[in-house]
Amino acid sequence: MRPKPSHAPLKERTCYLCANVIDDLDYKDVRSLQRFTSASGKIFPRRRSGACMKHQRVIAEAIKRARIMALLPFTTH
Repeated sequence: MRPKPSHAPLKERTCYLCANVIDDLDYKDVRSLQRFTSASGKIFPRRRSGACMKHQRVIAEAIKRARIMALLPFTTH
């Protein structure tokens, strides 16, 4: 019987906004919002962005506002 392979311990994720003490994410700050969107313009889920639940809501709201103001694209074709 072969022994089970030992997996490396899971790295604990920290929220990017919590770690950098960013209280307010502005919809006009397109560079920081692009960090949380894919190349096709989709919003990354929490498991991909690494954000906590509170900040994921803030990120999604800011991205949606930036899309309406035409600062970010809805999709890219």
